[in-house]
Amino acid sequence: MANKRAVVSLGHNALGETTNEQKQAVSRTVKALADLVEEGYELAITHSNGPQVSMIHKAMTELRRLYPDYSPAAMCVCSAMSQGYVGYDIQNSLKGELLSRGISKTVATVLTQVTVDPYDDAFYAPTKVIGRHMTAEEASMEERKGNFTKEDPGKGYLRVVATPKPMEIVEIDAIRTLFDAGQIVVAAGGGGIPVIEQNCNLKGASAVIEKDDIAALLAKELEADELIILTGVDAVKKNFGTANEESIHHMSVEEAALYERDGAFEDGTMKPKIKAAVDFLSSNPEGKVLITSIDAVADALAGKNGTVITTK
Repeated sequence: MANKRAVVSLGHNALGETTNEQKQAVSRTVKALADLVEEGYELAITHSNGPQVSMIHKAMTELRRLYPDYSPAAMCVCSAMSQGYVGYDIQNSLKGELLSRGISKTVATVLTQVTVDPYDDAFYAPTKVIGRHMTAEEASMEERKGNFTKEDPGKGYLRVVATPKPMEIVEIDAIRTLFDAGQIVVAAGGGGIPVIEQNCNLKGASAVIEKDDIAALLAKELEADELIILTGVDAVKKNFGTANEESIHHMSVEEAALYERDGAFEDGTMKPKIKAAVDFLSSNPEGKVLITSIDAVADALAGKNGTVITTK
């Protein structure tokens, strides 16, 4: 029987927020990924990078402030930096975990660009907060450069960037070649580096792409059998955080749409994951989506935990 092909999306809890936290979190995360490999999965891995890219942006902004001769780092450059060092930790830790289990597989990170539409509505109403708190004067300087800021009452101002929808994964052929060869590939980390096509060139965009959106697109492009979303809860919860909270262990696309319509899922947390699941299954009706936590992967694979979403 052929191995199952899956795209795994790692959330913030899989990576921590600082370099030291990340090393510790990844050492735990790769055990779940290795469990999937032992269960016969061929993996492509994507991940969040919110804390990481924000940390890099803060560091580069401070460097510019202390040493004016340094050029400020654009968001696309910060995104590339975060992809590199998160991928470095994942590929090294996962390689070591697999070898400890007697499994020899190449794990490679592909620095990934993703095209976005320059006229996406998100560019006109940015919402994603990044970077450090700024003074009113610093915020004014950012706005004069064409950037957006918002006030955080009592703390200062924060920069906000757009979250456009991904259109095409630029390096998809390279990613697919590795994936089809049975290698483990880490790709489109943090949503990928958002770029805009300008004639024959690609120009970095001041934006970030949501990881759930890119996970669905990557799974579609690779014709994966499954999309596995590892997040902070062991299963999807209806009415999360309320007295009526209830775990959902299976739902169809139709049921998911009804739950979403009734407001059962929170904006910014579970709702984007449900939308990504529906998006992936629309292109692969025979596919499956599993949403669970890192610690519950083994039980979820055995059908004892997690949430499975299918077309029926």
